[in-house]
Amino acid sequence: MISLPKPEVIVTHESDLDGMVSGLLLQRLAQRLFDEKIPLEAHHYHSWRQRSPKEKSAWICDLTFEARLDKPNWVVIDHHPTEAKPKHAQLVHDLTKSAGSLCYELCRSHELTSPELDRLVHLNNVADLFLEDDPDFVIAGDFANLVKVYQFWNLHALIGGQLEKLLDHPLLEVMAVKRRIEDPLGFAWSKTNVLEITPTVGFVDTVVGNNNLIVHQLLEQKATPYPVLLTLFRKAAGTVIVSLRSRNGEALKVAAQLQGGGHPNACGATLPRSVLNLPDAVDYLRRTLNPATTKASALNSLENIFAAIDLEKNTPRRA
Repeated sequence: MISLPKPEVIVTHESDLDGMVSGLLLQRLAQRLFDEKIPLEAHHYHSWRQRSPKEKSAWICDLTFEARLDKPNWVVIDHHPTEAKPKHAQLVHDLTKSAGSLCYELCRSHELTSPELDRLVHLNNVADLFLEDDPDFVIAGDFANLVKVYQFWNLHALIGGQLEKLLDHPLLEVMAVKRRIEDPLGFAWSKTNVLEITPTVGFVDTVVGNNNLIVHQLLEQKATPYPVLLTLFRKAAGTVIVSLRSRNGEALKVAAQLQGGGHPNACGATLPRSVLNLPDAVDYLRRTLNPATTKASALNSLENIFAAIDLEKNTPRRA
């Protein structure tokens, strides 16, 4: 059992169920240990990297451990690949478990468990690690889709921060109907609407259905020539989010080029605020992920300018 310092803040990942489960579990654990409700923050990778780690003590979950987080009285619970080695912070890390599972193990060590939490943590683990052979894989996807569709803080408000209320929630019926009706329609449409971003990255346009499952099917069936597939989502505030998927670890390298992160085959990034819509996002991705092409175009433009100048100099002028 590790010794947990009292945190000033608990920070988690905003974009998925694992971030919600792990963040709320840690908030409940802190309440048990210190008899105080610790503030919870949720961030996408971009906003988290821009946030200064100013607190003297913090608990971080479902966000990659970095050297800047290696501070005394900081605890990081995560399952993403990292090359950083902790010297001062406490790192709870396991690539084979979801962040929610790791946080629940800490809760268990302090006798904070229930059959409802057992069930929810299991479903979250299946969804986040994409355990296709698990008998609960389909229903776990419905739970994960709740956060994707309704977003972190909206769902948090609906359940009042009580994780158990996600079990048998009426919105799960909506997710089941969407899965049965929208997913087959969405897959058929998206299969014929894949745009090239680079020779190895394709943009999957979507109209209905679960984006993650649609992209998973495209990769599994090798329905496109691209080993990395991405989808785009525009949040209500106008921010454009990129979600990347692959089967052999290629996606994370692309996410890193976009200042994002995550797992080798499932990761994401937030595009700059100057990207206002999805067509702009496609253009931005093509420019950013094709630097050689961009440079070549720039050189060609310069050559054309110089050629025009030379032509102007050598053209006889009339009085």
